[in-house]
Amino acid sequence: MTLRFLWDPWLLAVVGIPLIALCVHALVRSRRDDDGTWVAWWRRLAMVLAVLVIGATPAVKGEADEVVSNLELYIVVDRTGSMAAEDYNGTQPRLEGVRSDLVALTSAFPGSRYSIIAWDSTASRQLPLTTDARAVEAWAQTLTQENSYYSAGSAIDRPLYTLARALEGGQEQHPENVRLVFFLSDGENTDGDDSSVDASPDGYAALRPFVDGGAVFGYGTAEGGTMKVLDWRGGGDEYITDPSTGEDAVSRIDEENLRALATNLGLGYQHRSAPGSLDALASSIDVETIALDGRQATSTLRDVYWPFAWLIGILLAWEAYEQLRRIRLMGGAHAKVT
Repeated sequence: MTLRFLWDPWLLAVVGIPLIALCVHALVRSRRDDDGTWVAWWRRLAMVLAVLVIGATPAVKGEADEVVSNLELYIVVDRTGSMAAEDYNGTQPRLEGVRSDLVALTSAFPGSRYSIIAWDSTASRQLPLTTDARAVEAWAQTLTQENSYYSAGSAIDRPLYTLARALEGGQEQHPENVRLVFFLSDGENTDGDDSSVDASPDGYAALRPFVDGGAVFGYGTAEGGTMKVLDWRGGGDEYITDPSTGEDAVSRIDEENLRALATNLGLGYQHRSAPGSLDALASSIDVETIALDGRQATSTLRDVYWPFAWLIGILLAWEAYEQLRRIRLMGGAHAKVT
């Protein structure tokens, strides 16, 4: 048996310890005072313990008859304002290309585990490792650029720490798996509150031992494109302006940055200018680095917290019944007094 922790252990401790202490204290006091409430406090203590068990999420290994891919895809997505530049596949925003390629990745690597890291003014893990390709597609459908009025500029090294944490965690939990990184960006660095045009991709070289393959995808053109403003009201017809000129700002792809990033990660670089299949890329992955043909029988984990969920339901019904009975008794006593 293993614990999958639906809630973080520290959160379980912060919530559980005070509640257990309260129930135990009340239970001891009720037995000492013989006030007839000790059964109720036993019931409440049982509910608290059952909730904590569910939070810890015990699981047992299922039968090893489910064939799943041993590939882990870490997809890093740039959603800074420049990714709204309208120079993809003609005059479409670059993010249209990202949306298309996210879906294409799930088609090219079916049955894999997918994780999405996105960055704008900050970097965050948007989707933990999951085998649900529909979750990736749903995220792609809702993908937008950052709010233009809260932008802190763009820096290619901003998601470095978050990606490092994700890869290290994957290595610790499943060292036998193969990890692919796909970095989707225009490579542009801009000056801002938390960025500089001098941001370097060199730091990604430290991640190379954790990366078995993948690619860097570049979006945009050398001529560049203008970007529409996105604020709390949604998109409109207004374009982002360059404060130094007062004219519409133009974003251009920085392929030098992207190629340097690819080199540091030990990956290839592809310029993505139109939608297209990624099956050829998938077939180029060295399957010799994966057991057999890249797939193997993998033991699955089966959650066994459901009996405790039933127990909570029964105890809550009991608690509700006792409270209603108590209210009726108090109401009857009040009626007799009046």
